[in-house]
Amino acid sequence: MKPLMESDRFVRVAAPLVVGVLLIGLWELGCRYWNVPVFLFPKPTDIYASLNKDFPSLLRALLVTLKVTFEAFFFAVLLGTLIAFLFVQSKFIEVSFFPYAVLLQVTPIVAIAPLIIILVKNTQFALTVCATLVALFPMISNTTIGLRTVDQGLQNLFLMNKASRTSTLLRLRIPSALPYFFAGLRISSGLALIGAVVAEFVAGTGGRSSGLAFEILQSGFQLDIPRMFAALILIAVAGILMFALMAALSKLALGGWHESEISAER
Repeated sequence: MKPLMESDRFVRVAAPLVVGVLLIGLWELGCRYWNVPVFLFPKPTDIYASLNKDFPSLLRALLVTLKVTFEAFFFAVLLGTLIAFLFVQSKFIEVSFFPYAVLLQVTPIVAIAPLIIILVKNTQFALTVCATLVALFPMISNTTIGLRTVDQGLQNLFLMNKASRTSTLLRLRIPSALPYFFAGLRISSGLALIGAVVAEFVAGTGGRSSGLAFEILQSGFQLDIPRMFAALILIAVAGILMFALMAALSKLALGGWHESEISAER
């Protein structure tokens, strides 16, 4: 059984890597064969050379973007969880305020980001607010659903034993909501990064406080397309690592007892 599990894990890691290597190889060969100009679509080797040359400045910009991302992610998790707990306390509260949470989700952040940046004096905090709004809804929605998705038999058992509201929340609702909560973390982590980059695009901040969005804009103005692609790759890698971190946290918290993680290992 164990060798089979190890083989399955190997395939999960090796298969995407093989596909990625093949796609990069085809990309490189296609650009060379058709002599595609570097200012239109650079080869992977051009992107690597630009990444190697400009890595210090790109890394500094990445750290600025990640600072906004993690701040927004923290506020989204905190606010989203508190709002979800508030919603499950009263159906009237949920019905009254949930449509406004949906409104935040469906409103394009590029439409309201300029207003937020104007109203908030501190630019970095304004970027954090914009990214938080993008990442907030999945935490509210997933956690609320999780807190309401309780096994009816267990709920009846708690009622029969006259468990208090607090005891039911701590011992039944919160454990039942954890898989939904961690699913929300995976979604919100990526949205926080997207929100941070979009907010930086709208703000157009430069100088030492500029993030990767400004590097992309500047590279586009200068037709330095390999550098633009290098910045995009750093954003993609950061997003993948954040998702992997949330998946690892989910496995750590749920791996020993919840069927969603136990069945994934089989």
